[in-house]
Amino acid sequence: MGKPLSEMTLEELWQLFPIILEAPKPCWRQWYKEEAEALEPLLPPGTRISHIGSTAINGIWAKPIVDILVEIPADTSLAAVGSVLPRIGYRCMNQSDNRHSYNKGYTESGFAERVFHLHLRLAGDCDELYFRDYLNEHSSAAREYERLKLDLWKQYEHDRDGYTAAKASFVSRYTKAAKQLYGSRWDMDALETE
Repeated sequence: MGKPLSEMTLEELWQLFPIILEAPKPCWRQWYKEEAEALEPLLPPGTRISHIGSTAINGIWAKPIVDILVEIPADTSLAAVGSVLPRIGYRCMNQSDNRHSYNKGYTESGFAERVFHLHLRLAGDCDELYFRDYLNEHSSAAREYERLKLDLWKQYEHDRDGYTAAKASFVSRYTKAAKQLYGSRWDMDALETE
């Protein structure tokens, strides 16, 4: 058995869990659906669960990691909700006052077959939904994003922070365009699990 993940340096973690991009796979949507069903009983009423990230964008290469956005009602404690996630295998990776990040499927020997990143937020903190919808409805923007990701892949294979930073201006530009186009599409007035 390898060194526990909790004792690894960031560099060791990036070596064990490199950036990998794969052609789109239909199983990603099914994995999301099954994971959302497992999460739902643990979450408070009024929570919205959404599939985000590149595995939620039609037909583009992506890291084989399913990103899930969990938006809880504003009067709910992130810490309280986060405390139940280990029951189904999630490990807290990062916390701030308004955002918590969890993952599942990272092992001492590398990625498991199914890997998830869960983004726990308060209701309305959902820019990723605008970005996802815009790229799904504008295939030229989705292809541009795919090209950018493929161009950055090997350069940042062992530097997740650098990879994310190198995509930031693209994501920001299209999120802003989406918000202008869609207006209040993702307002919390109509919370639904999707």
